[in-house]
Amino acid sequence: MSVLLTLFWYWTEATPEGGLSDATLAKVREVLAETPGLTEAQIFTPASAEDIYTDDGRSPPLGLQHHFDSIASLEAAAGRGGALQALGQLDGLDPARAEAQAFLRRDYPVDDPAHPPGASPCSFVVHYPGPAEDVNTWLGYYIDGHPPLMRRMPGIRAIEILTPVDWVNRLPIPSVRHMQRNRVLFDSPEALTAALQSPIRHELRADFDTLPKFEGGNRHYAMLTETWTPQA
Repeated sequence: MSVLLTLFWYWTEATPEGGLSDATLAKVREVLAETPGLTEAQIFTPASAEDIYTDDGRSPPLGLQHHFDSIASLEAAAGRGGALQALGQLDGLDPARAEAQAFLRRDYPVDDPAHPPGASPCSFVVHYPGPAEDVNTWLGYYIDGHPPLMRRMPGIRAIEILTPVDWVNRLPIPSVRHMQRNRVLFDSPEALTAALQSPIRHELRADFDTLPKFEGGNRHYAMLTETWTPQA
């Protein structure tokens, strides 16, 4: 299992007069290319998939994950004068409807991580606001039980579980502190739907039903996923 530090952004709504444009996405990619210390990033845009158990409505207009190998690199990028400041004011997106949080990213093995030619990668991004009655017990139970079941989802290409870390936020958008986020990745929205309709989904739900006591529910969103690396 590999570990990285991740800065996770979400815009929950666009501005009343705007939306996500090609120019906005081009600006995001430009900022990524100019961010020192960034080892990888994901750009999430809305997709649709049908789950047996959940329907949390329309996916957010934009989400981002920025990955760093140290808290110093993360806080420098998000600090005063840092490259990521430019993402606080994106055309068509409402900064008042944005949120940011730093996490420890835990990657878990899958049997085949490679996308075939022509794939349109799609993530199922989940968050648990919390709190739990005992967060340590809750996270331990989740980490022990869920990744082995996720690995059995047909066509799965990646598994991430994100747990909070303390950080200094100097971005022009507010911090949140969700108890946990997680993400599974597939070749397309159709592949994600097939996995969410497969028998293993019932086992995942059964494991969810035995989680230690917690509040806040959870949210699930299908998101088209572009992965950016410095080499790209």
